[in-house]
Amino acid sequence: MTSSRQGRGRDIGIDLGTANTLVYLQGRGIVLNEPSVVAMDRRSGEVLSVGADAKRTLGRTPGSIVASRPLQDGVIADFEGTQHLLRHFLRKVTGRRRLFGPRPRVVVCVPSGITGVERRAVVEALAGAGAKSVHLIEEPMAAAIGAGLPVHEPTGSMVVDIGGGTTEVAVLSMGGIVAARSLRVAGDRMDQAITRQVRKEHSLLIGERTAEEIKLVLGTADPISGGELPDGAEVHGRDSVGGLPRTAAVTMDQIRDALDEPVAEIITAVRQTLDRVPPELAGDVLRNGVVLTGGGALLRGLDQRIARETGLPVRVADNPLDCVAVGSGRCVEEIGLLKRAFAA
Repeated sequence: MTSSRQGRGRDIGIDLGTANTLVYLQGRGIVLNEPSVVAMDRRSGEVLSVGADAKRTLGRTPGSIVASRPLQDGVIADFEGTQHLLRHFLRKVTGRRRLFGPRPRVVVCVPSGITGVERRAVVEALAGAGAKSVHLIEEPMAAAIGAGLPVHEPTGSMVVDIGGGTTEVAVLSMGGIVAARSLRVAGDRMDQAITRQVRKEHSLLIGERTAEEIKLVLGTADPISGGELPDGAEVHGRDSVGGLPRTAAVTMDQIRDALDEPVAEIITAVRQTLDRVPPELAGDVLRNGVVLTGGGALLRGLDQRIARETGLPVRVADNPLDCVAVGSGRCVEEIGLLKRAFAA
């Protein structure tokens, strides 16, 4: 039996991220993890590529083609582009090409600070992409479920999910979110900070892909945790004055300085969230600690810095990149048990 036939009639969990979209297929687990990028022809409106193929064209397309991320800061910025993205991914994982046949129920993760208009946009985009019904679950709840936290027990659990567009900070207990902050400071803001720093220090213009690569190679949130990181790296870009291509040597200290502001904002959000919970739950968090999920959790030294500045034990979840998708998948697998977790 082919994988497309195996997928038919199965429900789906989606981590619809600014940077990447992960899809969980009922009974099979995570079956897709691709960049949330769409490349389209400006003149005809034709979709040329989606996902990994489209990301390779970012910053490299002619004027007639635009490659973009239809989601910004965790919400839909380009409705049509998001529909194309979702339709492509749903067809890819279910093998469904025709209008007739079983359509999947979809559980999709959204930021806790999303507005009513933004919620409706997500539901309508998925309905237009072929979903039979759509359930929304807030990202910090999905992240906590995916990380294995006891969210349905009468004890406080704290999760910090750092994605591409948003950081979600929440304290959860008895199947609900007691206090939460949704901060539009996350991986993309870190990349933008690196871009600004390289321009400031070296008068060199770099793109978002290069900034992300620098973050992965040199990025650290804490000066005591550099470990075996290289002291610097050579970066290629365009001179901001002369306009010609050239290279520059950036240092680990420069990148850490660039990341300091977004990291500090995330730590402030952790403190502010804790200030809003009852003392008993705050005591639970002090005992149980904070769990970091999302791609930003992999920034070197972030757990140590949060622990040092808050006095809380902090750990990075196992497979932090997958936690939100796995949480949405558990809701698909156990829809009755986890129904209380749904935002809508």
